[in-house]
Amino acid sequence: MAEINAVLAGLTVEELDEIRGLGPKGHLGRHLIAALDRAAGGQDAGRGFYVLDGTVNGNGGQFHILRSDVSDRIFQSQEAQG
Repeated sequence: MAEINAVLAGLTVEELDEIRGLGPKGHLGRHLIAALDRAAGGQDAGRGFYVLDGTVNGNGGQFHILRSDVSDRIFQSQEAQG
């Protein structure tokens, strides 16, 4: 769990707010994937913190969402603050 905390601490307030605005299973845009990679230590370092959700977009690409334990950490902390 400390690893999740370290990655979340590396995100900006704006990035976390945007993720919260998407909801627990929201599709992550490329800029949020890049932000998770940056926070995890560099290019592709965030892989595993986000996963494919199994759906395909209109261009044939796949959507990424937060891994369930990462999502739980973000949204449970939001409920505790609420």
